[in-house]
Amino acid sequence: MERFLQRSRARRIEAAAECVFTACAFLALLAVGMITLYMIANGIPAIYQVGIKEMLFSDTWKPAARDPSFGILYVILTSITGTLLAVLIGVPVALLTAVFLAETAPARLAEAVRPAVELLAGIPSVVYGLLGMMILNPVIYRLEQRIFAGSKTHQFTGGANLLSAVLVLAVMILPTVISISESALRSVPSQLRECSLALGASRIQTIFQVVIPAARPGIVTAVVLGVGRAVGEAMAVSLVSGGSVNFPLPFCSVRFLTTALVSEMAYANGLHRQVLFTVGMVLFLFIMAVNLVLHAILRKT
Repeated sequence: MERFLQRSRARRIEAAAECVFTACAFLALLAVGMITLYMIANGIPAIYQVGIKEMLFSDTWKPAARDPSFGILYVILTSITGTLLAVLIGVPVALLTAVFLAETAPARLAEAVRPAVELLAGIPSVVYGLLGMMILNPVIYRLEQRIFAGSKTHQFTGGANLLSAVLVLAVMILPTVISISESALRSVPSQLRECSLALGASRIQTIFQVVIPAARPGIVTAVVLGVGRAVGEAMAVSLVSGGSVNFPLPFCSVRFLTTALVSEMAYANGLHRQVLFTVGMVLFLFIMAVNLVLHAILRKT
């Protein structure tokens, strides 16, 4: 009798836990759906007033002019270019660091480096921006002066340009990619390493031809989260990118989708404010598209 009561109690607890988990899952889906509907409902009206062709394919952004123009082509290109370059710089460094911590580093050294990586993840983004503005921008400005010495057409940025923003974003995605990639590498069964070494492969060959391919799903997940942080970053980028709407060249002052919202939403009104909601909708759709593409790659791997 007691066993029967214990089993029935356990079943009731499992059923209640299943209901709670299901409700949480539906709540998450509901939140995503509500956010999507809200962004679309507030972003569509400005498209009807301005025109999708002028907004998405025009490169002139003058919302406060007598004859205002709301072209965000350069802003979209800047976000795409900046995110892509930050990933191309940051992901290889993060992956090699994760390989070092998981496969080759002595235990004491790994224990010293791992807290430093976790500390990077806890630093507020505005601190990254301040450090970039005070340390990185002067270095980039000196490089800019050497490259464009004697130029009569180049507009000097003081170091606040796309290159500075890319480097700051690359540093900011490091802790996320390192931590998750290291966990993925450590989860690879040791039998795979032993079999590879037994077949005559060197340690480096084992790492790059056996361990990393086996940990690829976790590494792709780390890249997804890193891209999400790079795309959605605003405060740090606004301090080091310059804030002007230009074609995304390395030594040009640029504006990202996120910085456009941060810098102008406080004083915008009327059609200008509606267009900023459209910019937010474009940013939201851009992040969704990036996540869907990367998750499709993850399913294939």
